[in-house]
Amino acid sequence: MKITAENFDKKFDDGEDVFDFLDLDSVSRLNTEIIQVNVDFPAWMVAALDREAKRLGINRQAVIKTWIAHRIDHGQNADC
Repeated sequence: MKITAENFDKKFDDGEDVFDFLDLDSVSRLNTEIIQVNVDFPAWMVAALDREAKRLGINRQAVIKTWIAHRIDHGQNADC
């Protein structure tokens, strides 16, 4: 089903369902390329990460990614 951008915007702004006008098979996220980075941590830090991972029910890598993402999202203007 085709629709003009103006009509699509109006429907969206009015809170109407616009999913029928989207091609969800071709949707992709930007900047999702995975780049491997190796980081050395002291043993005490790995132990602390593992305790937090166990508490949260996720793996160590997920803890690290979550914490770094949080810092990036909320610390853009903070001094390091």
